[in-house]
Amino acid sequence: ADVVLPPDTRRKLDQALAQARNHATIFRTWGLGERHSSGLGLTFNFAGPPGTGKTICAEAVAHAVGMKLLVVDYAEAESMWVGETPKNIAATFRTAMDQNSVLLFDEADAIATRRSGSHTTPYDREMNLTVNVLLRELEAFNGIVIFATNVAASFDPAFERRIRTHVLFE
Repeated sequence: ADVVLPPDTRRKLDQALAQARNHATIFRTWGLGERHSSGLGLTFNFAGPPGTGKTICAEAVAHAVGMKLLVVDYAEAESMWVGETPKNIAATFRTAMDQNSVLLFDEADAIATRRSGSHTTPYDREMNLTVNVLLRELEAFNGIVIFATNVAASFDPAFERRIRTHVLFE
């Protein structure tokens, strides 16, 4: 309630909050979760220029649903060792589940980037593997994930169907 936002941004953020608050009712009480074994989580994309309130709104969402916010900085998850970055991403999701936390991928365009069609370098293969693991973890995760980005246009198209609500911060 203390965050001042343009009306359209506020409306979209309120929609995201309503989904988060009613998640248990929809998937447990109403039984939708019994019919679907994956894709039960909520993924939101907060996109806009720096300084427009994306991070503070992620904190507000976590607070509103009574959860901690676990901020994922890709620079800390990335490893120079082959195969370690995807393992770190998977471990992040396990930690969020164990701690009942909302996951915030800050500067998400660094990790949710478009996969490369050419596998000419080991970096291309590793980045594609990292994106694939992130997509798989999102599909299996039953919690709340928020992507915050300044460059949403660089997201891999496979993220589009996994993102429930896009909130544009101007």
